[in-house]
Amino acid sequence: MRIENRMQLQLWREECKEKRQKENCCILVCGGTGCLAGGSDKIYARLKELTSNMDHVTVKIGEEIAHVGLKMSGCHGFCEMGPLVRIEPYNYLYLKVKLEDCEEIFEKTILHGEPVTRLMYEDNGHVYQTQEEIPFYAKQTRLVLRNCGHIDAEHIEDAMAVGAYESFEKAVFEMTPEAVIKTVTDAGLRGRGGAGFPAGRKWSQVASQPEKIRYVVCNGDEGDPGAFMDRSVMEGDPHRMIEGMMLAAYAVQAQEGYIYVRAEYPLAVRRLQIAIAQAEEKGLLGDNILGTGFSFKLHINRGAGAFVCGEGSALTASIEGKRGMPRVKPPRTVEQGLWEKPTVLNNVETYANIPMIIKNGADWYSRIGTPQSPGTKAFALTGNVKNTGLIEVPMGISLREIIFDIGGGIKDDKGFKQFRSVVHPVDVW
Repeated sequence: MRIENRMQLQLWREECKEKRQKENCCILVCGGTGCLAGGSDKIYARLKELTSNMDHVTVKIGEEIAHVGLKMSGCHGFCEMGPLVRIEPYNYLYLKVKLEDCEEIFEKTILHGEPVTRLMYEDNGHVYQTQEEIPFYAKQTRLVLRNCGHIDAEHIEDAMAVGAYESFEKAVFEMTPEAVIKTVTDAGLRGRGGAGFPAGRKWSQVASQPEKIRYVVCNGDEGDPGAFMDRSVMEGDPHRMIEGMMLAAYAVQAQEGYIYVRAEYPLAVRRLQIAIAQAEEKGLLGDNILGTGFSFKLHINRGAGAFVCGEGSALTASIEGKRGMPRVKPPRTVEQGLWEKPTVLNNVETYANIPMIIKNGADWYSRIGTPQSPGTKAFALTGNVKNTGLIEVPMGISLREIIFDIGGGIKDDKGFKQFRSVVHPVDVW
């Protein structure tokens, strides 16, 4: 059913929440690229076989008969230990799961709620039974990545149940475009693509242009070696990023948007395509969204693997079908971007921050991180670290905390070598 107004949206959201709440036993198999490479799709298929007749099995959690839900989620983050399987409501996280482990997980945990301790994280003889207790997760502040690993990445109903499109609803029914820009500006959000330019200032510059045809573009090129932050958001929580783009479009009154994704990210592309199609079917994308008169359409462009297309003007040239070459500024993208029209260009992580800023307010967001750079930052923790994976931490955290408290230290317990900045020769310690 196409959602035509705010009341229908709210009723549908409540239905999604009720459906999720009934799943008082939920199996979340990591469907991120890393775990899929390790065979998590086969683990999912086997668990599906085992749970397919659950309606005929009496399973009790406390005094209630359990309704078991099996989902293929996005990246859980602890990539070093994949394939990963999380079991709720116990919050058990099973590591390095093999196909032959599925029967034991089914018999012990799904049927009786008992942990399979041999599959849990262990350090110096201590077994961490819940995911939240594991040191890798305990020191993180997962805001952008909150839903990755906790929802079905390919079903909009699961995203709706945890708050998807609430912020867009608030914006179009309760806020002016100017108020949206002011909230993002007051929050102090800086672009997460590397340059750190204030997002609100960029949006304000686009909104002030005399040209009324404007575009919103998402940079999902992510060409840095070893980086997979944006990929994981697109794979694990695509509706969050899409909602961020919709809020940007409403703020600057753009009617079209483009997501530029590396062709080397086929899973991210597929899940974005699914998410866009589902949003269009429900009336959250397209013409006259929710009866407000606001229209917004999204398109996906696949890059050909050129590292230089991560630069803004090269990226927009590539979307236009031209050779991806950076151009001399001015004019800047906010003045003449895609097809020489004013363009908001941010990366995946930047857009993924927007919904929670609109929902919770600028003051809430500005208290996280540092006064100069509020919020959190996602990092791909790779290299000679014991616990590699995808992490999210407050801005201002020290390298020591990231490498030792979250990453578990250097492999083989080697020492961390000091290094000094070329510009400011100050020890990182």
